[in-house]
This record gives sequence, structure tokens and C-alpha cells, in this order.
Amino acid sequence: MSTLGLTTFETIAIWTVLAIALIGLLYAVLLRRQILREEMGSEAMIEVWEAIREGADAYLTRQLRTILPFIVILTVVLFLSVYIVPPTAEAVERFEGYGEDTVRLIVGVGRAIAFVMGAGFSLAVGQIGMRMAVQANVRVAAAARTSFSDALRIAYRAGTVTGMLTDGLGLLGGTVIFMVFAIAAPDALLGFGFGGTLLALFMRVGGGIYTKAADVGADLVGKVEEDLPEDDPRNAAVIADLVGDNVGDCAGMAADIFESYEVTIVAGLILGIALFSITGNREWILFPLLVRGIGVLASIFGTYLVKGQSDEGGDAMRAIFSGFLTSAAISVVSFGIISVIYMPDVPGGWWRPFLSTTAGVVLAILIDRLTDYFTGTHGKPVQEIRRSTEGGPATTILSGLGVGYESSVWSVLVIALTIGAAILIFGSVPVQQFVDAGTVVSADVARFTFVLYGVAMTGIGMLTLTGNNVAMDSFGPIADNANGIGEMAGLDDKARQIMADLDAVGNTTKAITKGIAIGSAVIAAVALFGSFITDVGKIDPEALASGIRVSQPIVFVGLLIGGALPWLFSSLAIKSVSRAAGQMVEEVRRQFRIPGILEGTRKPDYRRAVTISTVAAQRDLINLAIIAVVTPVVVGLLLNVEALGGFQAGIIVSGQLLAVFMANTGGAWDNAKKTIEDEVSDPAANTGKGSERHKASVVGDTVGDPLKDTAGPALNPMIKVVNLVSLIIAPIIVQYQGFSVGTVVVIIALLGLLWFAIVRSKRDAEPLEEPATAAVGAID
Repeated sequence: MSTLGLTTFETIAIWTVLAIALIGLLYAVLLRRQILREEMGSEAMIEVWEAIREGADAYLTRQLRTILPFIVILTVVLFLSVYIVPPTAEAVERFEGYGEDTVRLIVGVGRAIAFVMGAGFSLAVGQIGMRMAVQANVRVAAAARTSFSDALRIAYRAGTVTGMLTDGLGLLGGTVIFMVFAIAAPDALLGFGFGGTLLALFMRVGGGIYTKAADVGADLVGKVEEDLPEDDPRNAAVIADLVGDNVGDCAGMAADIFESYEVTIVAGLILGIALFSITGNREWILFPLLVRGIGVLASIFGTYLVKGQSDEGGDAMRAIFSGFLTSAAISVVSFGIISVIYMPDVPGGWWRPFLSTTAGVVLAILIDRLTDYFTGTHGKPVQEIRRSTEGGPATTILSGLGVGYESSVWSVLVIALTIGAAILIFGSVPVQQFVDAGTVVSADVARFTFVLYGVAMTGIGMLTLTGNNVAMDSFGPIADNANGIGEMAGLDDKARQIMADLDAVGNTTKAITKGIAIGSAVIAAVALFGSFITDVGKIDPEALASGIRVSQPIVFVGLLIGGALPWLFSSLAIKSVSRAAGQMVEEVRRQFRIPGILEGTRKPDYRRAVTISTVAAQRDLINLAIIAVVTPVVVGLLLNVEALGGFQAGIIVSGQLLAVFMANTGGAWDNAKKTIEDEVSDPAANTGKGSERHKASVVGDTVGDPLKDTAGPALNPMIKVVNLVSLIIAPIIVQYQGFSVGTVVVIIALLGLLWFAIVRSKRDAEPLEEPATAAVGAID
């Protein structure tokens, strides 16, 4: 860091941020120890829990074997990428005195190590977080036998372990890379962000396919065809369903939020360094790290305060949201203090970075409330869907689609207003002095960079409360699993009601976190989009001198392709779920035909259903990753760098609208079903479980499952994978414009690989071998 000429205060601040990251990790360890000391319950509960744990471990082990070769290949590619173009001016300045080949070697090794570190941290967050959730679910079920307050506390703090891992590791990685590379940090940070984002894509897609294949199969046959309750032990798919909650919502979402956390740091530091080169103020670089340090401490205070007020019951959502608001208040006040103390001399004044980060916190709260309105059981949209079940499955589906479409509009408007706020805050910074000084080519470029920095700081502010956000998300599957364990172990009605209440709140918190994840993905993508334009301008000032002009036909072509990609990606993901769910339906039906299973005198073969989901989840992982990684490379080489910019714009707009629609539609259908399940069961009045209204709601929920838990959430990392790949390859595309023989060969090869991935994703599922025995009990 000596190349930046940091003051004593700044040096101490950076080391303090590093210490805060370690404190966040230590807090996660302490919470884990607290939870593991809690009682695990009866032998019957532990037997169910063991089956869930074994299934989750088997899935994660198989997934790791699937993705490791792909990670190794990309590590080598990232290392070699620095030899295609000259090193950046920042890298030459940072490693002054070394020859060009040595600088390339240092940057190449740094980018490759950062990629592995980002992938490893993302994998650790997902896997450790999921295993923590599995450890907690049986303890929540045990606590629910006597206390609502204890059950809430255990479930939320177990989720907080994952949240603080996300906070701590994300801040640790970004800070260490900055300390080593200083002004050349963007070269390595791109690898760090790409590694985390790619792993999140793998875990999101794989976990989503796994959980929804099991869930759809269990619901369609168990609930609709056989009138069995949720998580009935006679249903062969029930263990796979419970495992899926963990690998999808815990491992997948944790990795998803982690990569958003990483990417916003990457964008903030890249744009901060760009402003440093224009203004000479180091504060632009260090401020994002200081804000993130504040967020870790605020999350520690806010999450620890979440607890129920009574052993008999209470409002879990109110307790969780109170903790969220506490962390938000601490963050905003601290942002103001650090801005006044550290940023008084920056161009435009300290209030601009303060307001942009505060706008991010406000955005998170607005998305929280907006998602709660459209998906919460108390909201008018869910009540409308509930009433529409009177007309059967068709009206239920139509009502849910209407809710989802409307929610996307309001979500886009909120995000647009937030970006507009960044424009208002930073658009009036006086910049002519920098043009006169020769540090920037024009006032428009300077103003553009300031605004993009404001957008990046909005994203950093939005994810300041990552610890709270991930805790809310993990709370959902933990409560869901606890409810399932309670059903299968035959707990009393009081305990079941406590867990059902927590489960309903968990559905809403999961939907809220999905909304925040999607919103942060868009903000991060816009910031990365700006970084793309800035970096291209450094390499060739004429390349995007007029901006990205949609009026140019070639750019509009890129825009259209970008807008179409999320739909292709979602189509393939949903088809994968459909194929696997079809296998699961046949398997559950087959086992129901075995004498004794429906009667409850014989245990189903739970392991076979787990195997179906596990195999299906790995089947299309690499195919979908190839589509996300290769498409921007093909667009850039085949069209040009400006068309690649249009491609990114298209994917951001289309992907955001589609992701919010799918997440909120599925969440609303799910909670509409739960409101009917909470009614008194009376077939004559068509109310409660087993009624025709309930069956209609189950169909709606089943249709929504792959939308809200597979395709929708997977678009978040997919959008950022595309943006990061575009940012990494931009220098190559600018330098090698035109169609040389080598370029044409590369384009043809990549098009062939892309077509192979698409065709392979459409192949029929391989049939499973017939079991050697009629049924083998996984739980005796």
C-alpha cells in the first residue's frame, strides 16, 4: 500500500477493517458453539435428521466433483489472459522497477489466486452455511416443544452464522487483495469476483434443480393425488424435499449473496481507483472498505437482538425486522460519522458519498417492504390469490401471474429511482478543474465516473446488512426443515403450530432476501457495466467515445441477444426441473403401489428419491455455466465492443424483470397455499387441507416452485457472470478487432461449444435402474 502514500490514519483504518472481518468470522464461530450446545430432541427426531444430513452431504460431495475440473480450467485461462494484452498502467505503476514480463507474471498469478480464493470462499459460505442449517433444524424442532422464543432464537442465529461468514470472508478477501495490489487491485479483484460469482451460479442452479425436483414430485403425488399432509413419512420424496431446502435455499442463496457482496466491492474499488486517477483523492478507494467494515459491526449488533417475546408465541417477522432496522440505523449514523471525519476534502463534499450509501440502505428496506407486501400472508395480493382458488387451478395460476407481473414493475421503479438518486447526488460535482488539469479527457467522462461511483456505493450500502439478509434467508429452510422433522417424528400440536408459524414467516423472509439479491444484482451489474465502459476508454479512448449507441443497428442486435439470454437460461433450468420432477413423480407412485407403504406399515425407500434429485442437479450444471461464460465472448468477438455493451444492457433489464416476476409469483402462490392450510379443515365448506381450494393452491405452488427457487434466483449470478466475463475480455476485444484467421477459428469453436451445451441441456433424462428390492427403509 506504500505506493498510495497512505496517512497513518488510513493505514490504521485498513488494518482495522481487516480486524473487523476477522471479528465477524469469530462471531460466527461463537454462535455456532451456542447452537451446537442445544438439545437435539428424541430418537425419532434424530433419525429423521440423520437422513437429511446424509443426503445433504452426499449432494455437496458430488457437486464438488462435478465443478472442480471446470474451476481448474478457468484458473489456467485467467492466468494466461494477461499475456494476450499489455499490462495495465496501474499494474506497471504498482510494480515499478520490474520488467513487463515480470509484471504480467505477477498479475497473472494474482488474478488466478484471487479467482481460486473467490471460488473457495463462495464454496465455503455455501457448504458451511448449509451444514450449520442442518445442525440447527432438529434443535429448532426440539426447542419448539416448549418455547416459541427459543425456537426463533436458534433458527435465526443459525442463519446468522451463514450471514457472518458471508460478511467476514467477503470483506477479508477484498481487503487482503487491496493491501497486496494497491492501485493495481482491479486486475486481481476481477478474478476474485468472477470466482465467487461462478461458484454461486453452480450452487444456485444445482441446489434449485435438486430442491424443486423433490418438492414438485412430493407435492403432486403426495398432496394432490393421495391427500397426504406436508412431509408425511409415507411419501418417498419427503427426505429429498427436506434435503433440497438446505442445498437450495441455504447453500445456494448464501453463495448468491456472497458473490453480490464480492462484486459490489470489486466495482467500488475499480471506480474508486478511477476517481483517484482523476482527482488524486485516496478517500474514494478506501471509503467502500470502511463502509463494509461498519456493516459487519452493525449486523453483529442487530442480529443478536432478534428473539421472541414469549414462550407461547409471538410475531417472528416483527422481531426479525426490528433487528434489521437496528442494524440499518447503526449503519446510517456510522456512515455519516465516517464521511464527516474522513471525506471532508473530496470534490463535491462529504455528503455525497454519505447520501449514496444511505440510499442503498433505504433501497434494501423498500425492497424488503415491497416483497413483503406482494408475498406476505397478510398482504392483499396473497389474499386475492387465496380467494381465486375458489375457481380451481386455472384462476389460481392467473391470479398469481398478475401479482408477479405487477411486482416486477414496482421493483424496477424503486431501483430506477435509486439509480436516479445517485445521478442527482454525484451529477453536479464540479469537474472542469480536472479537465483543465489534464487528468481526464472531458467533463462528461469525469461526471460519468462520479455517477457510476455513486451507483456502486449504493450497491455497497444496500448490502451493508448482508449479515441480516442471509440470516433471514437461512431462517426459512431451517424453520421448514424443523416443521418437517416435527411432522415425521409425530410431535404434539403445540410444537407443530409453533413450527408452522415460523415456517410461514420463513417463506416471507426467503422471498424478501430473493428480492434484495435481485436488486443488488442489478445495482452491481450497472456498476460493472460502468467499469466496462471506463476500462475500454483507458485502452482505446475512441472505442466508446460516443457511448453505447442503441441507434446503431449492431448495438441493437447485441441488446436483443442480451435481452433473450435470461429467457433461454430460465427455459433450460425449468426444463431440467421438469425432467427430474417427472422421474420423482413416477418413483413416488411406484412406491405407493408397494403394499404397506400407504398404510404406514412399511417405510419407503427415501435414498432412491435422494439419488434422483442428486443426479438431476449435476446433469446440467456445466452446460448452463458454459452458456453464461461463452455467450459474451462470442458476442464481443463477432460483433464488437460496443455491441457487447448493448448485450450487457439487455441482459440487465430483461434479467431483472424476469427474476423478480418469477421470485414473487412463486412466493405469493406458496403463501396463499399456507393460508388455506391454516384454515379449519371442512370438506363441506371447501376449507383447509384436503379441500378443492387446497388442491388448487398446491397446483399453483407447484408451478411456482421452479420459478422462485430455481430459474429466478439463478439469474442473479448469471447476470454478473456475463458482466464480469465482459469486463475481463474487453481489453482483448479492443486489441483484436476484425476477423483474422485466428479470430474466426476461435469464434467457430466457441459457437460449437455453445450449441453443444444447449443441445446437451435438452436431452432426455437417463432412466434409473429398477431397484433390486421392493423397498428399503432409510429410516426404520
